[in-house]
Amino acid sequence: MKPAFRDRSDAGRQLARMLEEYRGSAALVLAIPAGGVPIGAEIARELGLPLDVLPVSKVLYPWTTEAGYGAVAFDGSVWLDDSRMQGHGLEPAQIEHAIAEARAKVERRMLRLRSGRPGLALEGRLVIIVDDGIAAGSTMRTAIAALRRRGAARLVVAVPTAHQSALDAVAQLADEAYCANPRGGARFAVADAYAQWRDLADDEIAALLQNRGQTPA
Repeated sequence: MKPAFRDRSDAGRQLARMLEEYRGSAALVLAIPAGGVPIGAEIARELGLPLDVLPVSKVLYPWTTEAGYGAVAFDGSVWLDDSRMQGHGLEPAQIEHAIAEARAKVERRMLRLRSGRPGLALEGRLVIIVDDGIAAGSTMRTAIAALRRRGAARLVVAVPTAHQSALDAVAQLADEAYCANPRGGARFAVADAYAQWRDLADDEIAALLQNRGQTPA
């Protein structure tokens, strides 16, 4: 299938057109690093909205750096998908190690990307949660649950691409969900939606936030 987007910036601009109703509103754009930040930056710039980061990290299977069975959120909360854990022979020690690694990654990004700034003011807020795609949905589900606990009034999920089944599940947890390129099928990879795709380092994300004129919440 032909890629739907040139790169993450192109994806952000396409999503911004779908989110036109929020232009100049009181909405806060929260981007999940790393891949969600270039997209969130474009949405915030196009619609005149404040931008901040929402560190959430997958709890990964021990044999991969991409696929996971849960996630750790910015507030330290953990969500595990029992259905994705079954049948893989995961030992308790492996699960504990994977959670600890995800938590360390979140804490590192909180320090690197939000150091010196107050915590997110979310009580009663309309929040647009942005990532570069949804495969299984564990990261977005965990982010939604954490934001609900922090008192966000309305949660809007915005992603360029997603597997349709995961998107449907996430949409039930959010108040609204926007996806420019939902896909089905047995095989799904977020990267397939992009002609240009690469991993982004935390230093790149920090520079992007600064260069795009990040407006802290």
